[in-house]
Amino acid sequence: MAALRTPAVAGSFYPGLPDELRSEVGRHLAPALASHASAGGAPGEVAPKILVVPHAGYNYSGATAARAYALLAPVAARIRRVVLLGPAHRARVRGLAAPTVAAFDTPLGPVRVDHEAMAPLRALEQVGFDDTPHAPEYSLEVQLPFLQAVLGADFGLIPLVVGDTAPEDVAEVVDTLWGGDETLIVVSTDMSHFHPYADAQRLDRETAARILRLESDIHPLRACGARPLNGALLAARRRAMTAALVDLCNSGDTVGRKERVVGYASFAIRPGPGRQAPPVAAAAQPFAAAAAPLRQPAPHAAAAPAASLGEALLLRARNTIAQRLGLAPLAEPWHPALQERGATFVTLNDAARRLRGCIGRLEAVTSLDNDVRHNAAQAAFADPRFPPVRADEWAGLRLEVSVLTSSQPLPAAATQAQALQAIEPGTHGVIFEWRGHRATFLPQVWEQLPQPQAFMAALKRKAGLAEDFWAADVRLSRYRVDKHEGGPIAALGAPAAAPGAAAPSFGSLMGGGLTITMQPRPSARR
Repeated sequence: MAALRTPAVAGSFYPGLPDELRSEVGRHLAPALASHASAGGAPGEVAPKILVVPHAGYNYSGATAARAYALLAPVAARIRRVVLLGPAHRARVRGLAAPTVAAFDTPLGPVRVDHEAMAPLRALEQVGFDDTPHAPEYSLEVQLPFLQAVLGADFGLIPLVVGDTAPEDVAEVVDTLWGGDETLIVVSTDMSHFHPYADAQRLDRETAARILRLESDIHPLRACGARPLNGALLAARRRAMTAALVDLCNSGDTVGRKERVVGYASFAIRPGPGRQAPPVAAAAQPFAAAAAPLRQPAPHAAAAPAASLGEALLLRARNTIAQRLGLAPLAEPWHPALQERGATFVTLNDAARRLRGCIGRLEAVTSLDNDVRHNAAQAAFADPRFPPVRADEWAGLRLEVSVLTSSQPLPAAATQAQALQAIEPGTHGVIFEWRGHRATFLPQVWEQLPQPQAFMAALKRKAGLAEDFWAADVRLSRYRVDKHEGGPIAALGAPAAAPGAAAPSFGSLMGGGLTITMQPRPSARR
C-alpha cells in the first residue's frame, strides 16, 4: 500500500502553503458560520446526512461550499467518517474507483483513508481499487481542506471517483457505506458550464429545483457531478429525506466574466422532519481555529431581539471590527432581510469626521448578513488608502452602512450634458466605466459636490481620466442607497448625529480609482 496520494491542485485551486491555506479556508468559513448562527442554527438541529458542494477554485466557489460546511459545526464532534464522491475529470472510469493509498495529503496534513470501512465495497462489481484516476482528480481534493478545518484531523475518508455508471450502482455503494450519525456523505459537483449569465441562472435554478425534489436523472450537462449526485439523491429519496438549498451562484457573481459562466450550488440533505439529531454541547474546536484569523462575531453570542434592518446591519459591522481588534461583540438583533441578497458599502469616519475607510460592493452577490461583515472588515483593515484601524482609534470612529439598489445602466450619450439629464443630484450614486477605467461615487458625495459638472469631473479623476474627458462609449449606471448612520461606533445604541452635523471633507472622499479586490465576492471602495 502506497503511503500518500499527493495534492494535484495545491497552489492553483487553493493556496499551497499551510498558513495561507488556513487563512483562506477561515476567510470563507467564518462569515458562513456567523450567518448560520444568526439565522437560528444551533446545536441540536437536524444534522445534514448529505452535503452537495461545488469544486472550483476557492476564489470562484469557496464561499458557496463554505456555507454548506458551516452547517456541520454544531455536530462536527460526532462525525468520524466522510464518504466523498466526485466525478472523473481527467481519467476514463467505468463504475467507481476506490484508492489503495493509506492517506490523501494536503498542505494541512494527511487525511487517513478508512480501509476498514471500505472493505465491504470489494464485494460490489461496480467498484474497482485503482489509484490512477485519483492522482489528477481535483473534485475530491478541493473538499479536503474544508473538511479538515471543520472536523479536525481524526476522521476517516472514503474517497470515490465516479465514472460511467448508473444511479442504482452509485446508490448501492452509498447504501453500503451509509452508517449512522458518525458518517457524512459529501457529493462534489458544479452546475451548468459555459452559458451566458442569464441562461446559466435559469438552467441552474431548474436543476436546483429538481435536486430539491430528489430527482435522480440530472443530466451531466446540468451538473458535471451528475453521476455521483444522482446515486446519492436516489438513496436519499428511498429514505424519505428532505433537501434544502444552501447557496446558488455562478462565476459571473464571483470573479469571472458573464459571457461564459460556470454554476455553483450547495445543498443540505437531512433526515425527515420527525427525526432529530442528538444535541451537541458546542461547535467543534477545529472549525473555530480555522476561522480565528478573521475574528468574526462569535457564533454562540446571544442574539438581541428583532430590530430595524439598519440597527442589525450596523451592529454586525461593528462586531466584525471590534473582534478583529480584540474587543467584545454585542448581541446582534435579527431581521428577516439579512438573508436576502444585497449589496452594501461600509464607511468609517474618524473623530474629526474625516474618511477612515470605505469599501463595498456594487452588485448583490451574497446575503446582506455576509456582505456587511465582509465589507466592514475590508473598510477597517484593507482599504489601500489608509493603514489598518487601531484599537486606540475605537472611541472616535463613526460607522455608516449603505444598502444599494440594483444599478441601472443609462443609455449611451454623445455628450456629458445629455448623460447628466438621467441623473438626479443628491439621490443617485453613479458608476463610470470606460475601457478598463471604472469608479463610483455614493449619493453621499453630492453633499460635497452638489453641482453635476463638478461631481462628474471628480468621478472621472477618480477613474484616472481627465476632468474634461468624454467619449461616446462611456458607460454610466445609477443606483440609490438606503443609508444607516450609527454615530460613534463605541456607543452604537446612541441616537444618530443631529442634522447639520459636520460631514466628511471632500478631499477625504477622493483617493485613487475604483479598486476591485480579488476576493470571492468583488469589493470596491468609495
